[in-house]
Amino acid sequence: MKALRARADRPASPGEGGPAGGVPAPAAPPSPGRPVHTLAVADVFAALDTSPRGLASATARQRLLDQGPNELPAARGPAVWRQLAAQFTDLFAVVLIVASGITFLAYALQDPRQPGTLQLAVAILCVVVLNAAIGFAQEYSAERTAQTLQAMVPHRCRVLRDGALEEVAVRDLVPGDLVVLEAGDTVSADCRVVEAHDLTVSNAAITGESDPVRRTAGPDTAEEVLRARDCVFMGTDVITGTARAVVFATGQATEFGRIFRLTAGAPRQKTPLQRQVAVMARRVAGTALAVGAALFAIRLPTGQGLVPSFVFALGVMVALVPEGLPATLSVSLALGVRRMARHHALVKKLLAVEALGSTTVVCTDKTGTLTQAEMTVVRIWAADGEHTVTGVGYEPNGRVDDPDAVRELLRSAALCCDARLVAPTGAGHWRVLGDTTEGALLVAAAKAGLDTAAEEAKAPRIAEHPFDSVRKLMSTVHDEDGTRRVRVKGAPSEVLARCTRLDRAGTAEPLTDAGRRRVTDAADALAAQGLRVLAVAAREVTGPPGTRDQDESDLTLLGLAGMQDPPRPEVYEAVEACHRAGIRIVMVTGDHPLTAEAVARRVGIVRSAAPTVATGAELDALDDTALDRLLAEAGELLLCRVSPEHKMRVVTAFQRRGEVVAVTGDGANDAPALKHADIGVAMGASGTDVAREAAEMVLLDDSFGSIAVAVRLGRSVYQNIRKFLVYLFSHNIGELAPILAATFAGFPLVPITAVQVLAIDLGSDVMPALALGAEPPESDVMDQPPRPRTEPLFSRAVVRRILFLGGIQALGVCAVFFWRIHDSGIPYADFTADNPVYREAITMVQAGIVVSQFFNALAVRTERESVFRAGVFGNPWLIAAGLLGLGIMAAISYLPLLQAVFHTAALTAGDWALLAAVGVLPLLADEARKARLRSRAPRPRGDPRRDRKETCAMRPEKDAR
Repeated sequence: MKALRARADRPASPGEGGPAGGVPAPAAPPSPGRPVHTLAVADVFAALDTSPRGLASATARQRLLDQGPNELPAARGPAVWRQLAAQFTDLFAVVLIVASGITFLAYALQDPRQPGTLQLAVAILCVVVLNAAIGFAQEYSAERTAQTLQAMVPHRCRVLRDGALEEVAVRDLVPGDLVVLEAGDTVSADCRVVEAHDLTVSNAAITGESDPVRRTAGPDTAEEVLRARDCVFMGTDVITGTARAVVFATGQATEFGRIFRLTAGAPRQKTPLQRQVAVMARRVAGTALAVGAALFAIRLPTGQGLVPSFVFALGVMVALVPEGLPATLSVSLALGVRRMARHHALVKKLLAVEALGSTTVVCTDKTGTLTQAEMTVVRIWAADGEHTVTGVGYEPNGRVDDPDAVRELLRSAALCCDARLVAPTGAGHWRVLGDTTEGALLVAAAKAGLDTAAEEAKAPRIAEHPFDSVRKLMSTVHDEDGTRRVRVKGAPSEVLARCTRLDRAGTAEPLTDAGRRRVTDAADALAAQGLRVLAVAAREVTGPPGTRDQDESDLTLLGLAGMQDPPRPEVYEAVEACHRAGIRIVMVTGDHPLTAEAVARRVGIVRSAAPTVATGAELDALDDTALDRLLAEAGELLLCRVSPEHKMRVVTAFQRRGEVVAVTGDGANDAPALKHADIGVAMGASGTDVAREAAEMVLLDDSFGSIAVAVRLGRSVYQNIRKFLVYLFSHNIGELAPILAATFAGFPLVPITAVQVLAIDLGSDVMPALALGAEPPESDVMDQPPRPRTEPLFSRAVVRRILFLGGIQALGVCAVFFWRIHDSGIPYADFTADNPVYREAITMVQAGIVVSQFFNALAVRTERESVFRAGVFGNPWLIAAGLLGLGIMAAISYLPLLQAVFHTAALTAGDWALLAAVGVLPLLADEARKARLRSRAPRPRGDPRRDRKETCAMRPEKDAR
């Protein structure tokens, strides 16, 4: 680095930095004719109209004016008022608004005007506002992905201008600027390297590749600039070394800017539940309006007045619209959000809870998602055999099997490292400064009992030969008590070619052809396990300092180190749970195919001998039809060396096939796919802000295992949604049936008023429905295949159960109403709204619905299992909610103020006994239905609880294998 700065201060040569005379002319935007990464260093300066002294300050200022700042534009989300207005354009909201408008109109047309009608209109509007407030609070999350992308770029960087090193704001970088990079820097723009010393960078945020990659100054012939070894990109990190690089792209013209455009342009996909609720709302709204209009047309010719017929039709429409459903749905989903949060899964959008439960395909990243993104030495090969290393990650907890036999190997490897192992501070964790591979070697040395700092003090480094991509090895020279020793590490083939001896228990033996084959076989065996293999060698040198080739010849091979980026310990069980649930897992990564397959096998994603592996280049050669065929035919599928565009294309192709796609990821390169997926799942701890903002769900503990838990809870949410839909819509039949019966029987008044219907929907039904939404997952929820994307929310089974339970309730309330009317002996034509018998009859209808719903809630808790076996009091919140509804009904019946509002009357003890006898019928009938189902189709999988115990008992054996 000192050398770089010294050269920066040399006098300017004529023509550098601007035209002769020192007065720089405004520079036009550079436009190299050939890709900049293919040019020689001298041609790079010419093509970008700059020099080794950097730009002149005046030239840089002019280019900044011409081309704009080096920043990404702020994302413009919808205006707040638009987001709020959208809540009132939902079809359920429109239906309720129409109902409120009709009610206001009816109130205006009444003579005399009835306060109850006005109260009803206001109450419906309050429901609309409540639903909108809940939806707005959940959806109000501005699209901050672009701003987060900017936050990943450093605010200042070092550049050469007018031949002097200075710091400038990142936004002021322009093409042609010569930036100076050191280990630990974040690259601020896309740059062409023109001078490099042991430079490695991490491209994980752009390409998803986990391993640091070497960068050199020489021209490269790669077709894609992302693969060019002489370029570095905005948002990536310098791991080791120093460099100078010329900026050739800034702002949106960078590769990071390209990802920004993809992310900003990716539309949010509606979840399956959103689509089905929309379909349900259309059908319910259409049915309510059609039935109301038909009955209005039927009653009007019979001599009923316009306004009474209008109010009657309104009562029918209100009876059919479940006013409390939107709020119930939102709050029930919120309960699922809270449950997931307890399992470290933060859900940002309510409907994403159910979407995850209906997932059929998970496209998962590898690094940081399935693995810990921490290299770990797990095997060491020496002449005496293999040695196992325990422990994972950078925390030096673990042991080396027979450490004395490999102590010199690990000592040499540690001394030949530029990385540093950093202990945690506070609540942090162990980390590595520098190359992760070298970090793994340092950790392995510490596990063998070596104090690397003390070893470096005893053997100070006096020279080094940095790694380069041609030699594929690195060597350092140390002074050890007056003796110079060379320590070498690198690719096994390169190191072995320079060895003439093999260390065996401290004795150097000649390396024969048979010995070389043995070493090669050992390296191949470690590589076949998916391990990255490094060879370690050493030699003692005498005489004056030698050249690099002299120092790296006549070596003694000490052994091999095999390392891996270990999978997270909980991933195997999570993958197994997803397989049991019928969820397909596809690995989509920027890493090498062999690395990806090795990890996929370790975590259980791949089990067959020959999975389908496709690279990004191969995907480019496929049209949409061929891609669809690949996704359909390939069972176990690994997609490697893919770009953000590839990920989005794969997600779109799966969705085109009708799949519900969840995408996991942690890097900025994952953001477009995360946003485009049905459900994006980002890593919270190690992931980038970009990924977290683009995703609907964030795993706070970065645990893939949390995905399986979230799927289980998501499926439970959907089951519970169906339970309270059955609960809510079955009593709608009970509300509508008496009205229809009265119409066709010629009774002049409605058996239940719109105000009473609203009181049932919001006062007696919402809390039990919410309690049903809190039902715990059923025991076999993860043993069932995913729900088909095309399966309607109101499936045939759900509709049959609604008609079954609703029909029984309807018969009961119709019976009690007409029994009370006929028992009075008063002709139909003589009944008025103030008739005490009529008020008693409509009170019994309302109370009958409330009582029957109390027992109905118990019935719908289970689909097949008897509620008495599951436990009548298994959901205490449901019992409490039901009792609250009965209490509200009692208050409506007995309190004079509420009697005046709802036109009700006090019920006797005999009335309540009759209502209880009628109300329990749905529960008893449903118990008979469940018993019939159990007898006809017993569970094919046996007792799910026993299956789960057996599965849990088997897992340790699988892990041991």
